[in-house]
Amino acid sequence: MASSKFFSFFSLLLFISITLFYQTNAQTTLNFYLQDTAKGPGATVTPIIGLPGRDWTFDQFGTIIAVDDPVTMGPSPLSTQVGRAQGVLVVSAKDGANVNAILSILFTNAEFSGSTLQIQGVSRQHEHYKELSVVSGTGRFAFLRGYATLETVVYDPATAHSAIRFNVTLRP
Repeated sequence: MASSKFFSFFSLLLFISITLFYQTNAQTTLNFYLQDTAKGPGATVTPIIGLPGRDWTFDQFGTIIAVDDPVTMGPSPLSTQVGRAQGVLVVSAKDGANVNAILSILFTNAEFSGSTLQIQGVSRQHEHYKELSVVSGTGRFAFLRGYATLETVVYDPATAHSAIRFNVTLRP
């Protein structure tokens, strides 16, 4: 009798351990696109302040840039919108090569509505492929962390519009 209770207890403990292991090591990847427009009446990214006596540009040290990009399912600006990427970029390298990015991804689609992801890190402007940290989240993404990769897949110099592939890998 004692051995069957021990076996039952051990089996339950093993089941809980395996369940917790798979829950804590589960990895999720999400794929989105940021629709970034830098000029015109529909601009979604714009310099808001910079150093006195200098141009406020995307590669000028000291410039602070506000961001409010639509987040979509595909690279087309007409694809389904699932949220907004809102935050600030600070040109933090003297040579203008890097920006410090602080972004909140606010989801509005049915699956993740009201949830957010908090993105932070140094973005190397002149590199094709960039990585930033996912430092936290809310709602469905509470307590998650991971990393985000960004890659410009479409750029139209005439309209200053970019579609940026935004892949997010998350772990609890």
